[in-house]
Amino acid sequence: MNELDALRDACRGLLSKQAEGAWGRLCSEIGVAGLLVPESYGGAGAGMAEACIVQEELGRTLTPAPMLSTILATQALLLTGNSEACQRLLPGIANGSNVAALVWSEFVLDAGIADTFLVVDGDDLLELDRAQVAVEPLVAMDESRHMGRVKMLSEGTKLGPFSEKVRDMAIVALAAEQVGAAERAFELTVEYTKSRVQFGRPIGSFQALQHRMADLHVLVETARSAYLAALVGEPSSAAVAKVHCSEAFQKVAAEMIQLHGGIGITWEHDAHRYFKRAHGSAELFGHPRTHVARLASHVLD
Repeated sequence: MNELDALRDACRGLLSKQAEGAWGRLCSEIGVAGLLVPESYGGAGAGMAEACIVQEELGRTLTPAPMLSTILATQALLLTGNSEACQRLLPGIANGSNVAALVWSEFVLDAGIADTFLVVDGDDLLELDRAQVAVEPLVAMDESRHMGRVKMLSEGTKLGPFSEKVRDMAIVALAAEQVGAAERAFELTVEYTKSRVQFGRPIGSFQALQHRMADLHVLVETARSAYLAALVGEPSSAAVAKVHCSEAFQKVAAEMIQLHGGIGITWEHDAHRYFKRAHGSAELFGHPRTHVARLASHVLD
């Protein structure tokens, strides 16, 4: 077993026992918040591949944890090149005691629980603490994705330039989560078609449903390939991942509800949670259509 597999198993094992409120244990027992933080600042000095493994596992369980915010804030801070700010902020981010939120749009991930706010102001990145902002909680369709609107009450401290590389890193990290969620939604749907009996036989034995399951499997694996390619590819590959992973997750979530029948639209079943996450995630960091246009510009340039 390699290190990535060990990380995946550790996260999956912990989340299988405790998905809600798991962030503290993920940080203290596995060190997920410090994966991207260099060892010199108290982190593990790992890379996006490791962070995306965690994202996949969080996606599978739809766990409301500030991992995506942590990835964005860590990368944005490191790319400023401000060693003083890194020394001051990253150790707390690495051990999970300092939740940092990147403020770069109206909808700010984990604004309600953040201690530090890194605000994108034109080409600059500013630092503000909790006392320097006002946070308005926002109710999203996906209630497991905590968001808020942030209003600056002071100018904050300029840390350095904001790197556009963070945007593609954000898309890749989100794509990993989308793949993990789509994979789990697909697994649950396959399990249900094997156990649900209609007309005297499991509905999964009907060829028409088998073909639909095969199509979903192809969608999930194609999305996985797109996101893995974006991990090591050129910037335009992040746009490809955004489009493929969003479309795959939305399709799988819709089929999950359809194939579960009546139970799939009940509040007690998880199908609606995957459906809401799929559509909410598709809008995050730009609708897929925006990234299709970006790809068109890249191809035709």
